[in-house]
Parts: sequence; C-alpha cells; structure tokens
Amino acid sequence: MKIGMAAELRQMDAQAEEKYGLPALLLMENAGRRAAACLAELLDGVQGKYLCVFAGSGNNGGDALAAARHLAGMGADVHIFLVGDQAHFSAATSVMYHAVEQMALPVHTLAEDRDWHRLHLALRLMAGGVDGLLGTGFRGELRKQTLRLIEEINGAGKPVLAIDLPSGVEADTGRVSTVAIEAAATLALALPKPCHYLSPGADYTGRLLVDSIGLPPALLTAKKLHQTLLDDALAATLLPPRPRAAHKGTCGRILVVAGSCGMTGAAKLAAQAVLRAGAGLVTLAVPESQQPVVAAQLTEVMTVPVPESQAGCMGGQAALDQLVQLAAGYDAVLIGPGLGRAYETGELVRGLVAQVEQPVIIDADGLYAFTGQADALQACQQLPILTPHLGELARLLGTTVTELRTDLVAQVRAAAARLQCVLVAKSECTLVAYPDGDVFFTSKGNAGMATAGCGDVLAGTIAGLMEQTEEGVAPLLGVWLHGTAGDLAYAARGEGLVAGDILTQLPQALQQLRQLQLK
Repeated sequence: MKIGMAAELRQMDAQAEEKYGLPALLLMENAGRRAAACLAELLDGVQGKYLCVFAGSGNNGGDALAAARHLAGMGADVHIFLVGDQAHFSAATSVMYHAVEQMALPVHTLAEDRDWHRLHLALRLMAGGVDGLLGTGFRGELRKQTLRLIEEINGAGKPVLAIDLPSGVEADTGRVSTVAIEAAATLALALPKPCHYLSPGADYTGRLLVDSIGLPPALLTAKKLHQTLLDDALAATLLPPRPRAAHKGTCGRILVVAGSCGMTGAAKLAAQAVLRAGAGLVTLAVPESQQPVVAAQLTEVMTVPVPESQAGCMGGQAALDQLVQLAAGYDAVLIGPGLGRAYETGELVRGLVAQVEQPVIIDADGLYAFTGQADALQACQQLPILTPHLGELARLLGTTVTELRTDLVAQVRAAAARLQCVLVAKSECTLVAYPDGDVFFTSKGNAGMATAGCGDVLAGTIAGLMEQTEEGVAPLLGVWLHGTAGDLAYAARGEGLVAGDILTQLPQALQQLRQLQLK
C-alpha cells in the first residue's frame, strides 16, 4: 500500500476530476458515508444515540457534514458544531452544509459563552463523535477557538472517529504543536499519511482504517507516489523460495567486523542474527584479546583475531590489511556493532569501507567513524546500507534529533540521496530510504523494543539476508523480520523483552513469512 503526502493527495483529487470526471462532491459523499459506517461500527450501532459532529470550513468539514447526514439517516440524534467561516466553504462543502440545513439538523457555532455551555452539555450526553475540524492542509499552530474545542473534546473521554487524520496533527510530519484530537479510530481517505505512523501523530490516531472513497486504483498505486507501507503483502514478495539443493555456500557467507573490550555482546548478537536470518556461514572478526572470550561463547560462528591499536580495540595498518584480504572471501561485510570509538578504530573503518569490493552494512560505532566526514561514505564501491537510530543519524548529518523530527521523511530521503546509500533510520516507525527517493514505512515493531542490542540484531538480520534476496531487498525484509520477531517477543515478554528474545524469535518470524507466501 502506498502512503500519500499532502501535496500528492491534492494532485490526486484534481486528477480524479480532470481525468476521470469524478467531482469533489462525489468523493466527499463517499467519505461521509464511509465515516458514518465506521462510527456505527465503533459504537456498536448508532440508532437512538446522541452524537456530535465537529466540522471545520475546509473539505474535511464537508466530509464531516456528509457523515452527519448519513448518521441521521441511521437513526442517530446528531448535533453539529461548526468552527470557521462559512464564507470559506468550498463548493462541495457548501452543498453538504445546505443538505444538513434542509434536514433541519441542529448546527451550532461557538461564538459566545452560551455556545460553549451548549457544547459542554452535548459532550456529556454524546455517545461518540466525528472529528472533521482540520485536514491535510493544516500546518503550524492551532487557532485559539480550535485549540479550546479540541481540549474540550479530549476532556470528555468519549470515542471519536477522526476523518483522514486527527485534527491538530500535521499530515506529512506527524507534528503536534500543542494538542490534537485523541481519536479512538481514524479513517484515512484514499491512502494513509505519514502522520499515521510517525509520532506524536501516530499516538493520536487510534485504530487506523483506510478507504479509497472511490478513487481509481491507478491513482492509488501510481509510481510517482514514493512512499510505501512495508506490510505483510509486500514482505511476502521479498524472499525467494530456498532451492532444495541449497547449501551453506549459497545461502550467504557474511563477515562481521565488530566488538571491543566490554562490548562483545553487541558483536555476538549481530553474528548470531546473521545465522538466524538464514545465512549459511558467518565469521566474526574481533580484537585479538577478545577472540578467546567470544569463541568460547559462539559455537556456530567462526572467529578471527584482529590486531589491536590499543587494548581491546582493533586498529592499525596490519588490521586493515588483514580485514581487506579476509573480506574478499565473503558475500557481504557488516561493520560496527560494539566496535568502539578509538581514533585508530575509526581510521580502520573508513579505510575498510573504501577498499572492500563487497556490499557493506554499517551500524553503530561503524557510523560514528564518519562523524564530520559523512561524505567519505561515497567512497564505498557498492551502495552501502546504513542502520542508524535517530541520534546516530543526527550526529552523522551534523544536526539534532529535534531538527530531524521536524520533517523526518524529507530529511531521511535527502540524506539517502546525498550519501548515496540505503538508509535504515530506526525510530518508532523505522524508515528505509533509497537514493532514488523511495521511502518505506515499517508496519511492525513495538515500544518494548526500546532496549540495548536490538539494533545489533537488526544489522545482523539485514546482513544475513544479503545473499538470499535480490539486490536492494535485504534492508526491507530485514526490517520486517526484525519487527515481526519483536512483536512475537513482546507478546511473550512485554516491556521486559531483551534483544536476545528478538534473536530467538527470528526463525518464527521467517516461518510466518513463508506462511504468508502460501496464501
């Protein structure tokens, strides 16, 4: 499923009318009918129930007015609260307003104190409501009247269905300036928007429903829509069947360059994840003083000692020469988990990334080596895969997490193009961005995964899939499998899950993927 930016959705509406002859009024009618049906489902029927519909002066308000008409037709006692200037109604919204007037549905404004008293009574009586105050065009700060109304609605604690997005949330960023409608459910029109997946907007969305409202499929799946949801249907297409004649040499030989004194756990998690993702063979290169410790704990992983520049940290020309020669015998190289931040280690990472001919996945301390030198990543001989969390990404780009959050999709897209990499930006909704502008939103994962080591498991999972999938696919499938394993671990462990629980669940996540492929 595609995900639509606000500007793309406006163009889609225009195309619907210009190319297909589908007027805005028809789409608004479809949206209203579907919203009424969704609220009826949410409330287990609306017959005889007191409902409030909150409508702004834009097209979102027109959708809400259409919903009010349908709810009244279903036997509900509907009361409309109108915010905004009627002089700003679009032609379609004006038609919907005229219709509810002719039906004699009560319409209230909020101009005087007595209007707010009426609202307070209505909020106490209502069984549920419809939010159509603001749509995808909203940016910045709320007007005082709208802000107060949203606070009153939230304070009532009644279930509210938001049309398209909760009012107060910015469509493209998920930003909430002050407050937003705390929706029990949100009906996304045509396509979901980034705000439904990115916090804080995602925290206000409630249950997400999506309806095409009659738009032609060609508009909803157009190639010019460069955002895609990484859902089960897409994931099921990403991993080819394993041939009966497969052996460890054909399933992927992966080199992991990781670990330092006190951080061998990250190296072990990453190396084991490579195998749990289905790779045939993994070799873990660690500082020579740490190799005996790691070798004693990893029975299925080969280990190689690497010369150290200081105690417990690999570095120096001898280490670089050894790793470059070693990498030549592998299909991909994962660099970074627990590697440490010694100066010589950073030099080693930059030299290794520039010289190896194999695809590289760079994580954690491997990314730290490029602090202030991000453009050096362009020296990679193949398109690198970077797996930063937002703090690491901010440091790499010389900015702050707060600045990234102002428009995360745009920032991640621009960074992937600038650095010529596949960028896996780990957050509450991990984004996978490609240099051509395509961005994928994960549909998996949970807050319990906010624990040390989860990123090491993800990096290893992606590395383990490099030889099993087509070029460029491993980051997508790795994110889906990692998130699915995290959800399985959360079901068993809740917020007490640790990275090892995700590692343990990777085989079950793979089984789920194979079952999806059979459907």
